[in-house]
Amino acid sequence: MFDLAQVAVEGALAAGAQYADARVVVSKNQSIAVLNQEPQSIDQAERAGVGVRALSGSGWGFYATSEMSTAAARRAGEQSAAIARASATVPGPEMPLADVPVVDDSYETPYDEDAFAVPISDKVDMLIEVTATMQSVAGIALASGNLSFWDTNKWFVSSQGHRIHQHLVESGGGFDATAVGESETQRRSFPQSFGQYETGGYETVRRWDFPGNAGRIAEEAAALLQAPELEEGEKALILEGSQLALQIHESVGHAIELDRILGWEAAFAGTSHLELDRLGTHRYGSPLMNITADATLPGALGTFGYDDEGTAAQCVDIVREGTWVGVLSGRDSASIAGLPPGGMVRSDGYNRLPMVRMTNVGLLPGSSSLDEIIADTKDGVYMATNRSWSIDDQRLNFQFGCEIAWEIKNGKLGRMVKNPTYTGITPEFWAQLDMLAGNDEWVHWGTPNCGKGQPIQVAHTGHSAAPGRFAQVRVGVRA
Repeated sequence: MFDLAQVAVEGALAAGAQYADARVVVSKNQSIAVLNQEPQSIDQAERAGVGVRALSGSGWGFYATSEMSTAAARRAGEQSAAIARASATVPGPEMPLADVPVVDDSYETPYDEDAFAVPISDKVDMLIEVTATMQSVAGIALASGNLSFWDTNKWFVSSQGHRIHQHLVESGGGFDATAVGESETQRRSFPQSFGQYETGGYETVRRWDFPGNAGRIAEEAAALLQAPELEEGEKALILEGSQLALQIHESVGHAIELDRILGWEAAFAGTSHLELDRLGTHRYGSPLMNITADATLPGALGTFGYDDEGTAAQCVDIVREGTWVGVLSGRDSASIAGLPPGGMVRSDGYNRLPMVRMTNVGLLPGSSSLDEIIADTKDGVYMATNRSWSIDDQRLNFQFGCEIAWEIKNGKLGRMVKNPTYTGITPEFWAQLDMLAGNDEWVHWGTPNCGKGQPIQVAHTGHSAAPGRFAQVRVGVRA
């Protein structure tokens, strides 16, 4: 595989590229879905191919092929160089690449149990058991469960001398119950609204104990049909960890992508309200807000050894005590901005151009606990599990809906309320962060469906978070 990548790079250089890199990617994916105790789909796919990037002056070129032969790899390299030359006909400055160490190395995701070796029948039986448990609760009309697994090998070669092999293993899934009333439906999900995904093997699924949580989730879905609506007002808002993780993803993660800040990228998720000349001074939130992009966290979904440019995984400070101090970058964007490259360039398979993507963009834990936060809250609401989200194309104005919430009165968790929503403006919202749970409740939540680019690429990202309180937030908004 290294030989194929090397031939592709040589083809690009021979055709006039000043720099080139190539990735040979061999990947397999398995997904299983069950609805109301009936298997709906069992899919397994394998893909293999070579993708080549070439740089010529100010222009990048990219070409990919699924033909795994020396001749095809060389042609791909030549084509990438031709596309780079064509791109460079558009006037622009030279595109320097920030320096990174040139390495010959390998990396493998630590895992205990090969998910692909676990019999499909065992996985289907577990999901059938989970959906049966949920259907046994009165009022549950739909009970679904799903599992997905990825096994990816990458061989990376650059014209500067990189030779890197990586074996990445990712696993996860989730389930949900839908209760149907006379004029509404209510849904509860576990572990979060689109499942929980991590780097690791089947042990990651076992750890979440799907069968042991199915009954509780179904009972909450049914109870929501009888719960009152959350009233509109301003009060303290406590967010459960997975909802806070999505808040980080939408109002921080996309906004700090340097290609968006520089105006290079706007597809699918818009641009950014951040301006590079305010790096180091812009107030993003309260002093409790400490966010890092850390691709080295064991088990997190955005963890790897090297990105798709051959830059080593690392931890980069993004927000330090409320001040914006870092970005998500690649070798080209970092060089333009005069910053060190952060190792945040990845692609969705061999046939997609690598671009700046989130790694594990997470909020560092505080020193409290959820119980202590609730006890300290006089008038508030505790919301859990995302149901909907909307945010403008600069990542400023947003509204989120959650699946479930509970009122808090005088330090006590009170009645359940349904259809909870909250709204805010990014820096004003984060400025309200005033309590944060600690390490014991800090979870590396995984987002397996982050979209960006045209054609769209789907990235796997992580967002570490523990429950947190925001002192005064507008909640219960209906329009």
